[in-house]
Amino acid sequence: MTTIGLPVALGIIMFGLGLSLTPRDFSRVAKHPKAVIVALICQLVLLPAICFGLVLLFRLPPVLAVGMMLLAASPGGTTANLYSHLFRGDVALNISLTAINSVIAVVTLPLITNLAILYFMPQGDGLGLQLAKVLEVFAIVLLPVVAGMLVRWWKPAFADRMDKPVRIASVVILVVVIAGAIAANLDLLIENAGRLAGITVLFCVISLGIGYLVPRLLRVDRRQSIASSFEIGIHNATLAIVIAQTVIGSVEMSLPAAVYGVLMFFVALAFGFLIRGRGGAAGTASGADADAEVSPTSATP
Repeated sequence: MTTIGLPVALGIIMFGLGLSLTPRDFSRVAKHPKAVIVALICQLVLLPAICFGLVLLFRLPPVLAVGMMLLAASPGGTTANLYSHLFRGDVALNISLTAINSVIAVVTLPLITNLAILYFMPQGDGLGLQLAKVLEVFAIVLLPVVAGMLVRWWKPAFADRMDKPVRIASVVILVVVIAGAIAANLDLLIENAGRLAGITVLFCVISLGIGYLVPRLLRVDRRQSIASSFEIGIHNATLAIVIAQTVIGSVEMSLPAAVYGVLMFFVALAFGFLIRGRGGAAGTASGADADAEVSPTSATP
């Protein structure tokens, strides 16, 4: 389940992502550089720093601490695109950010994880310092995406037809594989779930909040801020699990991502309704103000 099933499931997911990408998704960044730069700084700088602070605050054991940092270093996944669509974010920006993050993660994920290993587990093997493991991360993250993009370039009609079946297949395979992995390590998961629930939920809430509020404070428009919040707040837990279990070889290190992967759906859903409600309230308030301004004029003969 873990050594073969998880990488295959992730490969199908990343291939499906590639089927939906074109070079235009990368060039689109030039049209919205501010939104992209702000989101990437939040993703690559702020979140790892905040996660490090949370790990120290919650006093996690070293292997779980590294697992949390690995999760923080993982880019957003295709689930972010779905949530952004549901709550009226700029999905095109999500797609561009996912594409860019998939490329950048080849460098940043091993780097951040290796620094965490050096700090929390100084006797452990470094991920980023070993060329073979960097190549594994490259193969897991980037090659399926490139393959999907090549298929779309070569056979665009086929890519369009296969987009939905690949998405469905990836979800089914992923659910089966993760269920099997959880069943195989149920005692270990139950033993650590209570310890990890608080920090994973808090990290998810902070990630979503930063992804929305920082762009808004910097005058990024609301739809792009919604897209940013889900891209930054919904990490690719599957990728973190695969790296922990198949590249580093630690089931325990994958537990933070496993717990996060379950709880994140509910937290992101609640957050989406919260910001949608705030948007509606703001719109209502603006309408009320407008009516207040107009009514004296309309009463004038």
